[in-house]
Amino acid sequence: MTPKHLPTIDARYWTSILAASMCGANTGDFVSRVLGLGHTRGLLPLGLIFLGILWAERQSKVATEAYYWLAIIVLRTAATNLADLGTHDLKLGYLLCMGVLVTLMVAMMLIDRVRGVEPVGVAGPDGFWRSLPATDTSYWITMLAAGTLGTAAGDWIAEETSLGLGFGSLVLVVIFLVTWFISDHFGKMTKPWYWLTVVAARTAGTTLGDLLASRRGLGLGLVVSTICTGLLLAGIVILWRDRRAAGLREA
Repeated sequence: MTPKHLPTIDARYWTSILAASMCGANTGDFVSRVLGLGHTRGLLPLGLIFLGILWAERQSKVATEAYYWLAIIVLRTAATNLADLGTHDLKLGYLLCMGVLVTLMVAMMLIDRVRGVEPVGVAGPDGFWRSLPATDTSYWITMLAAGTLGTAAGDWIAEETSLGLGFGSLVLVVIFLVTWFISDHFGKMTKPWYWLTVVAARTAGTTLGDLLASRRGLGLGLVVSTICTGLLLAGIVILWRDRRAAGLREA
């Protein structure tokens, strides 16, 4: 994606990522359960939709983040189904799936390091902004792996530990906030810290989304919870304006 369509890495971005993680957890279950596509039949349509978003973004002459966030939601939806496919349908187990996904993410970061792809800072009137890594094929593969890892980790916390959905969500949100703080202030949001924070957001978003929809939580159901989390993300992106990204687009 071109820079004019991308947000900058700040509080607004991470709040949106958390909301997108909640929404993607719900949309993934919506596709597999409500639409009846299961964990496999929805992957091809989601892949085609994702490619369509990338194609439309390249053709667009209007500067907007909509393409990025739509791509994030579609990828997160697919990640939810991939995690459920591995842990439930194929019965590979949470720990094995998480280990494979961590290995994949590390491998992608090593490949990027060899290629010299790193997050790029952008100088602006109010200081030094942190921008996203290059949103190329490697970025989206790693984002898919991070979403799948976050889903598996969130489900493991909720189902295999004594924390459950409610307390587990609280603990994971705290872990996400601490990870974000450390990544931003001490890790300088280098690529490993960026992806670690994404995984933390994905994990917390999984339990939060399930907390809204599940009978073990608030019991809103998949339809209502999907609408709520979708509106939450849209509200954050639309109402919380990214002035830095807007200034970059104007420049």
